[in-house]
Amino acid sequence: MEIQSEIKNLVAYAYRTGLIEESDIIWALNTIALNLKVMEVTSAKEEVLEEAEKIPFDAVQAEEFKTASEKGIIDDGSYLENVLKVLTDYAVEQGLTDGDSVVFRDLFDTKLMGALTPRPSEVQAEFSELYEEDPKIATDWYYTFSRDTDYIRRYRVKKDLKWKTETEYGDLDITINLSKPEKDPKAIAAAGKAKQTGYPKCQLCCECEGYSGRADYPARENHRIIPITIRGQEWGFQYSPYVYYNEHCIVLNTRHTPMKIDKSAFLKLFDFVAQFPHYFVGSNADLPIVGGSILAHEHFQGGNYEFAMAKAPVERSFTVPGFPDVKAGVVKWPMSVIRLSGEDTGRIAELADHILASWRGYTDEDAFIFAETDGVPHSTITPIARKVGDEFQLDLVLRNNITTEEHPLGVYHPHAKLHHIKKENIGLIEVMGLAVLPSRLKNEMAELKEAFLSGKDIRDIPELAKHADWFDEFMDEYYRSDIEVDAENFDEILQNEIGKVFMHVLEDAGVYKRTPEGQAAFDKFIKTL
Repeated sequence: MEIQSEIKNLVAYAYRTGLIEESDIIWALNTIALNLKVMEVTSAKEEVLEEAEKIPFDAVQAEEFKTASEKGIIDDGSYLENVLKVLTDYAVEQGLTDGDSVVFRDLFDTKLMGALTPRPSEVQAEFSELYEEDPKIATDWYYTFSRDTDYIRRYRVKKDLKWKTETEYGDLDITINLSKPEKDPKAIAAAGKAKQTGYPKCQLCCECEGYSGRADYPARENHRIIPITIRGQEWGFQYSPYVYYNEHCIVLNTRHTPMKIDKSAFLKLFDFVAQFPHYFVGSNADLPIVGGSILAHEHFQGGNYEFAMAKAPVERSFTVPGFPDVKAGVVKWPMSVIRLSGEDTGRIAELADHILASWRGYTDEDAFIFAETDGVPHSTITPIARKVGDEFQLDLVLRNNITTEEHPLGVYHPHAKLHHIKKENIGLIEVMGLAVLPSRLKNEMAELKEAFLSGKDIRDIPELAKHADWFDEFMDEYYRSDIEVDAENFDEILQNEIGKVFMHVLEDAGVYKRTPEGQAAFDKFIKTL
């Protein structure tokens, strides 16, 4: 029977990736069978071991992680994807799920993987032992583990469209997110009928670890959190299941407490970087519009990746009175960024706190900078910390969430002209130079190409009409430059133009524009420090 074969294959996968040991194989076969309500198992341990040897390894990734795990890492997840599909198909047919949508299928296959995932105490012990050897070895192992458990679904992440666009500020990263599944109408209806519960309070709470999920909440049976200490407080360390960049991690307070940018936040960022010097870490701002999607739970995001903003140079330096030991400068970036650097993190945090307090109380009507209106505060900072050589850096991105009738979503937010590409808030990830664009763009890009090659007027196509002015504008530039646009170069041109739109999105989000007048206003603020 196919179901018996796939039970064997799933257990073989778990053994191959080190989720279980050889002595666990019989138990694992019975456990998976139990979850599928299969009353007997026909595979022997020897057959599982034989199948495990057939599972392909990715030679490059296995080499990369060989110091962190004897088992290494298997391919891009295709083997696991195929096995889980068959098992979940069976579960749907047998009525073991509430439906056949991606939401219910995810709930079930996560349950299967959760049964094969080591307990938190085992994972924490392994991480601690590896950390004593080297922090990078520990995170290499944990990142591999988080993918092998299917908490990070590699086979979905690889579907994301990614490219780089060269700009005057460096190479911006562009991604169209396809790995986060969209709920279908049946799942939405089921969620509406389900009994409402406040548990867990949010998707960043530690109570998510091992949670079985529901129609309106993802299952996390295969999720394991590493406990760490930040400034004497209990925090957790995990990876994002959607990994927008390499080793995209989340550092979260174990208490459900609101986001707050202050001196303490700066010191917490530095504490994390001191413990994991190969990672950067940053925080979303703590105000609506310019903050992240979850402001109710204090958390940071980091990872092992160098964004364009980190590579951007300081274009003019300055010294703040009282802080001759901390280097400060304005970064060449579309948003307004002050970079602080030095060896003493305490002193950097003191200066950052001084700049934050000054910015929160600063008003310059000529530059349309208002600290508050009608008692509502508007100004805050998005901070990013990293270690470069022997020095620590802290980038302070000045933010302001004021709105007007002309710009109801925010003056320093993507303007309406750019909403056909990016309308969502500009959070930490975008600030650093990575565009996370909506999945709709994949189909719209293909439809734009088809319309162009067939000579159709996109203004007559409802789904594409919003792109018409932008499309005509950049196509006119190519026509004037005598560059022939055809089927072979259309995709590259379109990607490049989308990247340029993101550059303008960041410029819109900058409180001081990249003009002589804007930079003069920026310097005016700096002189008040």
